[in-house]
Amino acid sequence: MFVDRAEVSVKAGKGGNGAVSFHREKYISAGGPDGGDGGRGGSVIISVDTNMSTLMDFRYKRKYTAGNGADGTANNKSGKDGKDLTIRVPEGTVIRDKETGAVIVDMSGIKEFRLARGGNGGWGNRHFATPTRQAPRFAKGGLSGEELEIVLELKLLADVGLIGYPNVGKSTLLSVVSKANPKIADYHFTTLFPNLGVVYFGEEGSFILADIPGIIEGASGGAGLGHDFLRHIDRCRLIIHVVDISGSEGRDPIEDFETINEELKKYSPDLAQRPQIVAANKIDIAQDLEQTERFMKYIKSHGYELFVISAAAGTGVRELVNHIAAKLNGLPPITVFETDYVPKPRIQGSPEDLEVENFDDVWTIEGIWIERLMQNVNFSDYESRMYFDRVLRNAGVYKRLEEMGITDGDTISIYNVEFEYSE
Repeated sequence: MFVDRAEVSVKAGKGGNGAVSFHREKYISAGGPDGGDGGRGGSVIISVDTNMSTLMDFRYKRKYTAGNGADGTANNKSGKDGKDLTIRVPEGTVIRDKETGAVIVDMSGIKEFRLARGGNGGWGNRHFATPTRQAPRFAKGGLSGEELEIVLELKLLADVGLIGYPNVGKSTLLSVVSKANPKIADYHFTTLFPNLGVVYFGEEGSFILADIPGIIEGASGGAGLGHDFLRHIDRCRLIIHVVDISGSEGRDPIEDFETINEELKKYSPDLAQRPQIVAANKIDIAQDLEQTERFMKYIKSHGYELFVISAAAGTGVRELVNHIAAKLNGLPPITVFETDYVPKPRIQGSPEDLEVENFDDVWTIEGIWIERLMQNVNFSDYESRMYFDRVLRNAGVYKRLEEMGITDGDTISIYNVEFEYSE
């Protein structure tokens, strides 16, 4: 199965906590604090794997988490850094932010990208020693790693894209000009996924040709298979519009040509302006020569370059390939999507965002700001508890409780810590 779009969540590792420790050694009465720092959390790294051609690996696994950093230990020993997580994707995968749709990175021309950074490790208590505080009994907790909801989109790295209605001969043309072996049959929708082929010309020249399947009327709005594969034309420098002029299916080639171009315009106005060559196919079995002549006049009158071919018989194919090669020399390189993603600031929260609820004489406080504050407090140490009390008072938390009606003797509950309020 060809999978070219996937939604996944990634989470970098949490930093390890700093240690609270004091040097203990025979004949040394006051060795001082020696708590080590926590290790840094592992990062999530995106890596290009040239052996991958689809996003099938993401069909069933949707959550990816890097390793956490280890806590610091005694003797000033830092914790081990968390293990990075490497996610492999095919070349040409565009990674977007799920919420905004902004491009985070285009994995074209680069091998690796650090998508989510691990959290910093917390400081051990040795960092908090001062001349007046020689035995700090608290350390700093590690920070959480970055977390993202992303969309992976595979956009083929092809120089030239073959478009057109089903059964017009795109797969046949691809098989004739390259060594690709797409399925070919005389009924609609035989191609269920894009096929790539390398077309060689001259002594050393080559370009990549992609057969984009199933674009029909309404494809830009989700009809048929084209909606799934229109994204693969985004990078193409040149478009070959294959049209069946044989009349064997009773369709009007001019109407087919206009319908497909209208779908391109709806999907992307920029794509509709891409250089386009028309390949009028199946001339060897053309039944209505008057209709064929009318189509050729229509195409030329609209300024398109026209090649009348028969992919099955090989008629006019070499001339088309040589013209494509010459045309590509004057066109810009394959499109690489520019990053327009603005990273979100690490969520720290603020005292104003705290949720305060009252249940009789019990007051509960919750929020990211106070949760992070508690990671850095050792509630078994008097000095650390006084620090916690000062921060709450200076941040206006007590004032807010008083305005809400807290009284002397009421209980304040903050996650797993409870203490009595006193004015």
